[in-house]
Amino acid sequence: MSEQANTMSDNADLYNIRQGHVEVDEWKRFSADDESGLPESGKWLIPLAYWLERADALRTQGIGLAVLVTPDDEVERLQGALQGVSLVAVDFPSFTDGRGFSLGYLIRSRLGWSGELRAVGDVLIDTVHYLARCGFDSFTLKPGHDPEHALRQFRAFSVHYQKQYVNPAAGVPAAGVPAAGAAA
Repeated sequence: MSEQANTMSDNADLYNIRQGHVEVDEWKRFSADDESGLPESGKWLIPLAYWLERADALRTQGIGLAVLVTPDDEVERLQGALQGVSLVAVDFPSFTDGRGFSLGYLIRSRLGWSGELRAVGDVLIDTVHYLARCGFDSFTLKPGHDPEHALRQFRAFSVHYQKQYVNPAAGVPAAGVPAAGAAA
């Protein structure tokens, strides 16, 4: 196994919030600089450019595949190229970089992506509510952040001025369990 796979397999302190539940994050970032290629097992976040160049071959690998979008990527390039993808992850390299909010909204509204949309990187507790409003439904928290505290953020606001955006609290009751009738 490559050095990259060894160093990136230790995600014990990364937590993901998905469908109102906390889970240990199993996804690892793949670097296109890794000469040994994609490992034969696991769940991998594949950079957009690498995905677009090798999507057909990657789909036959039989491993978990996700496209990783960075703030500098043009998400329109993903139009029609998401078959075989388990999720789309948007990277937030810094909590001060808000471009990922717009990318998430564009992936939902323009590309029509209805699958899992995950925020990764410098994802802070106080941003999950706003990320959900932009269409994200999965959040890998920055190490050291309390995932139970993050779950409570979905109910931080009871009134929203922008009615066309998602109401995060609609699918996550106070206990953190998806509400009856909420999308699974």
